[in-house]
Amino acid sequence: MADPAIVAAITEAMQGEGEIRVDEPMSRHTTLRLGGPVDLWVAPASVEALRRIRRRCFALNVPNRAFGSGSNLLVRDGGIRGVALSLKLLHDVQLATGPEGANVSIQAGASTGKVLSFCTRNDLGGVEFLGGVPGTVGGGLIMNAGTYLGEFTNVTVEVQSVDAAGELCTRPHAACGFAYRSSALPAEEVVTHAWLRLSSRPRAEIDQVVRELRDRRKAREPHTVANSGSTFKNPPGDFAGRLIEATGLKGRRVGAVEVSPVHANWLVNTDPSTARATDLLQLIEIVRDAVVQQFGIRLELEVKIVGEDA
Repeated sequence: MADPAIVAAITEAMQGEGEIRVDEPMSRHTTLRLGGPVDLWVAPASVEALRRIRRRCFALNVPNRAFGSGSNLLVRDGGIRGVALSLKLLHDVQLATGPEGANVSIQAGASTGKVLSFCTRNDLGGVEFLGGVPGTVGGGLIMNAGTYLGEFTNVTVEVQSVDAAGELCTRPHAACGFAYRSSALPAEEVVTHAWLRLSSRPRAEIDQVVRELRDRRKAREPHTVANSGSTFKNPPGDFAGRLIEATGLKGRRVGAVEVSPVHANWLVNTDPSTARATDLLQLIEIVRDAVVQQFGIRLELEVKIVGEDA
């Protein structure tokens, strides 16, 4: 449970800019609908409020980290000690003149759907891949999210973040270390802002490309159950879904979680009222062991796991 003194200190640091909740279930903030409570859930309404909160946490030695929409996150049943920083109130997207020809400025809490809609309305191409990427820009940058149409690395010019002591950090593209579903952006920093460089493209062309991408994904992926998208990264030269399906594990269940019968690389939550993170963790190991046994390949997780066991 949250320490009342810590709650008071963080509340004071916020100065009324944002929202704060005590012992907040993280199942409300992940698309898997799993996870125990966090001691303190905080949504700062400005970057300056975020800096003040992080400075206070640093001074008091309170662990804290940022969470976006939770679309790529599994929180263990015991929840999270410390502070969960939500960026949901930092969601501004606008046209702007930026470094190295960047023309779009985005706060990290903006949803990928909002960014895509904004760019489409302004006839700017380059982020069509966001039609197949859920979540927020901050999380997308950290994991270099993308599809076969592209990734964040293709359009990002500069990234701004706040370090553990509350100081602003700015990195050009070359210092971000973007790679397949990963980056070198430090885990202890909170991404707050990005500059993108996009090119002119007619709205009709963008709409057509995005529609084709969404239709393709709709036909291949489950959409009626709680999920985090792909659970595992694709190994070099192959597809995690193909390997898992070849082991015969489609439909395999542990409690209320299962290997989706629609797409084997989607481990889904069929009943949020009864499912536990422990069930999904167990299913992940079953899948990994089966693929190792049959193919000699150990699948790496795409979903991030945080928190404590119950």
